[in-house]
Amino acid sequence: MYEKPLPVIDPESQPYWDALKQHRLLLKRCRACQRCHHYPRELCPHCHSDDVEWSQAAGGGHIYSYTVARRPAGPSFKPDTPYVVALVELDEGVRMMTNIVTLDVESLRIGQRVAVQFDDVTPDVTLPKFRPA
Repeated sequence: MYEKPLPVIDPESQPYWDALKQHRLLLKRCRACQRCHHYPRELCPHCHSDDVEWSQAAGGGHIYSYTVARRPAGPSFKPDTPYVVALVELDEGVRMMTNIVTLDVESLRIGQRVAVQFDDVTPDVTLPKFRPA
């Protein structure tokens, strides 16, 4: 049984979560300025247009920043320590808060290439995590 916090899935983000269950990563893309954004929302944060659509992401990127959590954020995280909390910049230009899945937390570096992997944590929720590429 999964004991960690689960995301709140609202109507605006439902397609994102549905795609993750299919092991696909979607981003919102603005038709007006052609830029992607994440987290999913109705207005483009770059130009404020409401002409946005879902777009398939390639799933690759690099570590923009990270930290190694050596003390758990709560009892349910204790078995995972040490674990990596990271900001990954996807090739599409958006930054995503996530985890880097690795057995060697000391080997990670800012700028290192990563690729998405899908963690089916419950029958209804799949989380996007990343691993060194």
